[in-house]
This record gives sequence, structure tokens and C-alpha cells, in this order.
Amino acid sequence: MSTRQSVRFTILAALCLTCLAIPASAQSEQPRNLRDMSTLSCAGYIRLETIQKSAEIVGAEGEPQQHTFAEGDVVFLNAGAEQGIKEGQQFGIIRPRGDVKGVYRQKKGYLGTYVQELGRIQVFKVLPYRAMAQITFSCDSVLLGDLITPVRELAPLPSTSSAILDRFAQPSGKQFGRLMMAKDAREMVTSNEVVYIDLGSEDGVKPGDSLTIYRPLGSGGITTVDNEEGARNRATGFQSDAYRGGGFGSQAQRAKDSTAVVNANGRYRYRPITTREIKRQRGFVPRQVLGEMVIIDIQTRTATALITKAITEVHTGDWVEVK
Repeated sequence: MSTRQSVRFTILAALCLTCLAIPASAQSEQPRNLRDMSTLSCAGYIRLETIQKSAEIVGAEGEPQQHTFAEGDVVFLNAGAEQGIKEGQQFGIIRPRGDVKGVYRQKKGYLGTYVQELGRIQVFKVLPYRAMAQITFSCDSVLLGDLITPVRELAPLPSTSSAILDRFAQPSGKQFGRLMMAKDAREMVTSNEVVYIDLGSEDGVKPGDSLTIYRPLGSGGITTVDNEEGARNRATGFQSDAYRGGGFGSQAQRAKDSTAVVNANGRYRYRPITTREIKRQRGFVPRQVLGEMVIIDIQTRTATALITKAITEVHTGDWVEVK
């Protein structure tokens, strides 16, 4: 290799290393899940107001081999220049799925129609009553019949706090509601998943608000069987005929005391106490804090939120409270 070639190679190598090097400040500013287009533009929402009739996707270049369509595919719209469509326009793709029902509701009355967001298209050719567009971004399969709508501008969200979650945080006394449903029909969710709550603009919440996710202590389990009461005494056929033992089960809870009985002197002589009795008498206990969420879209009666922290699985039906 000549001297000139060697110098040229050294310079190119240095340039390449410079291109690959990412400044520390840039690393800290890399897009987070909160800001990702796939999160913000595909979250969906529950709309109270009537969804106006709009153009829809009625065909695609890939027919009949394709039934579903995605990024890069060309689709045909049933609207054109006569309906105000112009070349270069961008639209969102939505699919109204129906009224919200069969979910936990803290708020009474009609909440709205769940609208699934599927991606975006850009128009490249317009005829009087038809237009051709390309899907430029998709977060789920696009189908014939899906509607197009003006692109919603979603403001970037502030960075979330890096503070450790307080598992025993006391109630803030602010607005509270229920986590009604989650994206993709999930019933158990965790960090970085999209959910829908029954707090909206009418409740004074706004995009960027942070909420605590919690449930009352002792609730929310998958099973509801109290199997700890299964061995309360030995007089159930498990002792021998000759060696009776003590007559009480080794796995039973403590016996009830008799302090309420006159002259009983606090003897523990009654049947074992049950978990249900303890819970009924215990009064206030701290709630179970599960995580945090931040609102990414607001509607009249509902909001779309992203779970930012979770220390255990979050269930649909859990409670939320503005911090």
C-alpha cells in the first residue's frame, strides 16, 4: 500500500469512527417508549362524540392475493378531488370497534366508542372520485373498510421521573377512577403497555399527567379460594383410634379467645379464627401500589395512558389516582 493510500485509509477510518461515536448528550436524548411513534400514534382512544363519515379504503394493489395490508402497500380510497383530497396529503387510518361495554366502570353513563389506530397513508395520485395512497406506517394489519382521518398531532411528553416507586404512598386526594381496558384486549399488563381509563377532560386531567395505579389490599387475585382454612382441627378422620393427638390441626390459625365472656380469664378455647373475620375487623390498612402511568391522549370522558412503572402485574379493573 502506498503512503498516499495509507493516509487516505487512516482518514476514512477516523471519519467512520466519528460517525459511529454517539455523544453522551445524544445518548440521553434517544427516543423513549413514551415518544415512540409506534406508541403515540397507535395507542387508540375512546371517543364520546360521533365519528364523522369519512373516506375509506375500498381496494388495494395487492388484490386478490392479499387480504391484509401493511407499510409499503398501495391502497385505493373512495374519495378524490371532488371531496377535497390532494396529492401529498397524509391521513391516519382508524377502525371503530364499537361501544365500550362489559368493563369495570367507576363513571356512570355512556363513555364512547373505542377507536383503534392502525397507521398512516400518503396520497400520491388523485382522480375526481378516487385516490391512490401508500401506507407509510402501520402498527397493525390494515383491512378494506378501514377509515381515514386527519392526522392527530400528539405533543411530546415530558420525561418521566426516575424516582423509586413508593409502594406505600398515601392517597393524594385528587381525581381517581378505574383502568377499564387495555390495548389488544389484554387483561394483565405491565410497563410500556397502553391502557384506557375512565378519567377525561371533564374531570380536569390532561396529557402528561402522572397517575398512581393501585388496588385495595387483599383484592385482585386470580383465584378466590380460601384454602388456608382447610385444616382447622384433627377431628376429621385423620387421627388414629389409639393416639388422638391434641385434637387441633397443626396448620390451623389461632383459636378465638374468650375475653368477652365473664370470668373466662382470656383463655383461647374457641374454634380457630378465620381470615375473613380478621379482614372484617381490621379497619384501615395501606392500599397496594402497583405502578404509575402517564396520560398520552385525552378525550371527553376517558383517556389513553401508558404504564411507565410496574412492580407487579396490573389488571383491568385496578384503580388509578392523579398524583
